[in-house]
Amino acid sequence: MGAFIASIFSALLGILLFILAYKVYDLIVPFDLTKELEEDQNIAVGIVIAGMIIGISIIIAATIMPAPQIVMPK
Repeated sequence: MGAFIASIFSALLGILLFILAYKVYDLIVPFDLTKELEEDQNIAVGIVIAGMIIGISIIIAATIMPAPQIVMPK
C-alpha cells in the first residue's frame, strides 16, 4: 500500500511541477500563448509547446524517479 501512495504522490508532484514550469514559460515568452494557439491557430507555436511539454515531462520524471540500485559484480 505504501508504494501505491508514493506513486500517487509522485504523480501529483509531477503534475504540479509541470503546471509551474508552463506558467513560468508563459511569463517568459513575449507573446500570449493562449491567444496564439486558440485564436490565431499558430502551428509553429503548437510545435514549440509540444516540445516544451515533452522536455519538461522527461526532466520531471527523471527527477522524481528513485535512483536505480547499481549492483556491483563480485
